[in-house]
Amino acid sequence: MIGFEIFRDLQREATEWRRHLHQNPELDYRLPDTAQFVAEKLASFGVDHIETGIAETGIVAIVQGKGGDGPTVALRADMDALPIVEASGKPWASKKPGRMHACGHDGHTAMLLGAAKHLARTRNFKGSVALIFQPAEEIELPSGGLKMVQGGIMDRFCISQVFGMHNRPGMEIGTFAICHGSIMASQDDFDIIVKGKGGHAASPSGTIDPVVIAAQIILGLQTLISRKTDPRDSLVISVTKLKAADAYNVIPDNVEIAGTVRALSSELRDFAEREVFASAQGIARGFGADIEFIYRRSVPATFNHAKETNFAITAARNLVGAASVDDKVRMSMGAEDFAYMLEARPGAMILLGNGPSPSLHNPAYDFDDEALAYGIGFWISLVETVLGSERIRT
Repeated sequence: MIGFEIFRDLQREATEWRRHLHQNPELDYRLPDTAQFVAEKLASFGVDHIETGIAETGIVAIVQGKGGDGPTVALRADMDALPIVEASGKPWASKKPGRMHACGHDGHTAMLLGAAKHLARTRNFKGSVALIFQPAEEIELPSGGLKMVQGGIMDRFCISQVFGMHNRPGMEIGTFAICHGSIMASQDDFDIIVKGKGGHAASPSGTIDPVVIAAQIILGLQTLISRKTDPRDSLVISVTKLKAADAYNVIPDNVEIAGTVRALSSELRDFAEREVFASAQGIARGFGADIEFIYRRSVPATFNHAKETNFAITAARNLVGAASVDDKVRMSMGAEDFAYMLEARPGAMILLGNGPSPSLHNPAYDFDDEALAYGIGFWISLVETVLGSERIRT
């Protein structure tokens, strides 16, 4: 078993890096200072190659092992923050009004930097490690993960496997969680415009009221899950926007409905796109109205591949012991654009405990620096597990 205590010195450095990044959050692809900070640290560690400007501000760095030829395994961290006003009250709180690291990407970046420093110093593996620092995880269409894949990083850097890690509030510090198959859901969004016939609110009989129709559609969408899908399947359809008239006494011509769909399989995504349209159109036409329907597919489900999931489980157990690794965690209906990388190459996403912190995307959230040593240690353990460091120690 690898004791995480050997990473305590790196944790102290990583804490400084993490808090610097936390104080200086940047959004989406606009990460010039963050990218420069990461690139300068990587250069100081003596990694073999650094390529910047991928998907605007993304970075890929290569560390070659001393054990000879072998595959290239990629480790990924996201770097962007969120447009949220911070309320953590920490001394290292954001200095940028209206921006904060509310999802722990500052911690993810610091952990991968810590792993990069250790790997560049020891090189105790065969093949190479590609360190992916990704922008724009928090936005859709196109997100940073998609743009980096479309930019050809998997082929350009000969990546054979790819791994990601995300912190999870509510899990104890020093624990990990993972599962085979889908660990996070896909994300799709839809817009429905109900087209009726407006008029005076005092004379509804002379209208085809799109407000009433919209209400029926919203309720009808919920029965798609309760009556048309297997209760053992995981599907979420949530209506999150509703826009009608701006006056008390007006029945509008149109009403706008919007929402999101989360699913754990491509079959459920297909079902949702088909049935949301059919249900909304059928209800509207039953009242003499019609609809305009837009369905946008965004992030696919985050799917952990079997062999790579087993590598991650072994690496985590080697670090903290089997009792601190949940290898059958329940999947989340949240979405993660690391899914695009897992579509391009086999790999896995693992969850790291962040203790009893506020939830992700909460203004009071903060990444717990005590988790840094465990995250750094996991990356090192994973590289040694996949690339066979034990065979070159003698």
